[in-house]
Amino acid sequence: MATVDGTTAPSSGKTAVVASESGGGRYGRPANNSGAHLALRALLFSVSLSALVVLVTAKQTVMVPVVLRPPQVVIAPVPAKFTHSPAFIYLLAALCATCFYSLITAISSLRLLSSSSACSAKTLFLLILLDVLYAGVMASATGTAGAVAWLGLKGNSHSRWNKICNVYGKFCRHIGSSTILALVASIVLVLLAFLNAYSLYRRTR
Repeated sequence: MATVDGTTAPSSGKTAVVASESGGGRYGRPANNSGAHLALRALLFSVSLSALVVLVTAKQTVMVPVVLRPPQVVIAPVPAKFTHSPAFIYLLAALCATCFYSLITAISSLRLLSSSSACSAKTLFLLILLDVLYAGVMASATGTAGAVAWLGLKGNSHSRWNKICNVYGKFCRHIGSSTILALVASIVLVLLAFLNAYSLYRRTR
């Protein structure tokens, strides 16, 4: 009877070691989310780059009547460019930074996916901070550009600001499309921050 107990004890200990090394149990190795990270990073890059291209091409020149001295009126070309508004320049800077950031992180995610390795906890924490930072920058730039675009679309009768989108239709379509794409980029950054936070939570359970 003592012999049976002595032979079964080492086998149970070996089984426990094997189970621990295979990653089973509550404290096993967390799942690798590099594929989801790469997909979201690639989406962020494509959206931010599209918004950047659409914003840069927001230019239109229209022949409008210009009053020199009443009643003298001449028809002159008046251009509308995104550089005429500081809000759109701010959006341009935010999109450039986000596009570059998404490209760098997408390459890093691709390397992790090809090597079948997971991010360290320190890297995940750093990505959370950067994603939140860029999400805040993009959200503020989108809100600022959206407010100016809304004034161009609807105007403001109280402050006597006339709408211009009834004249500069192409220009306003470019601005509106770029603002919507920038909003999508902000949402993707928030999703990335949540995904990284979840991965870090699984890592520290």
